[in-house]
Amino acid sequence: MTDVNKLNNIAREVRIDILKMLTSAGSGHTGGSLSATDIAVAIYFSKMRYNPQDPLWDGRDRFIMSKGHAAPLLYAVLAKAGYFSKDILNDLRKIESPLQGHPCCKSLAGVEVSTGSLGQGLSVSNGMALGLKLDNNPARIYCIMGDGEVQEGQVWEAAMTSAHYHLDNLCAVIDRNGLQIDGPVEKVMGIEPLTDKWAAFGWHVINIDGHDIKAVLGALNEAEKTKGKPTMIIANTVKGKGVSFFEGKVEYHGTTPSVEQLDKAIKEINNV
Repeated sequence: MTDVNKLNNIAREVRIDILKMLTSAGSGHTGGSLSATDIAVAIYFSKMRYNPQDPLWDGRDRFIMSKGHAAPLLYAVLAKAGYFSKDILNDLRKIESPLQGHPCCKSLAGVEVSTGSLGQGLSVSNGMALGLKLDNNPARIYCIMGDGEVQEGQVWEAAMTSAHYHLDNLCAVIDRNGLQIDGPVEKVMGIEPLTDKWAAFGWHVINIDGHDIKAVLGALNEAEKTKGKPTMIIANTVKGKGVSFFEGKVEYHGTTPSVEQLDKAIKEINNV
């Protein structure tokens, strides 16, 4: 049985690592890294099968961070999972660092595919999921997307493909924090009714509170039991979750904490 309290503690530690990395770098994406933290922690530390000592193990589950600007989250989780030393996290965005502003699979173990150009992660996930099925490999694919990313036309072509090939080994999650770099998602280009759209494209759709670890785990379990179609988890989240003065503020999409804000944020996350 998964220990929800343990996962919540990991999420707390990951959020602190994210903020330290971003403060040290002085550039990067704060809001979208914090909003998807609970989802990524639940996937990595409850559901996924992987071996950091053998990153390309054929039986591993694959994780695609389609919203590649949330790279600080991915790096913090990979370090926590043992893919590399936590000591290099503060090398984020530095010259010749393997921790670039967007994930690069050629320079960092554990990154399955380079991402950053929004809208492409689901297509890559389809290819991986179909390949695993053809090889009779029971591994699964997990893909986190941004809600603003769903405005990309390629996403819907990929959505049709996933259903057409009955990719039930694919579980995608939309981090529905409601904000993108230019403002509220629904004002930039409305994407609702999101649940009905994915269902119409042949997906099994689950709506949850993306900060409720127990709910995330329940949705991941339901996805695993769903046969014949891919699963989309729409995770309703808060941009900047965990730090009150970042939460729900579009300006912290791509603004990093100051040293003073970092200290205050860590105290808040630790409930000091």
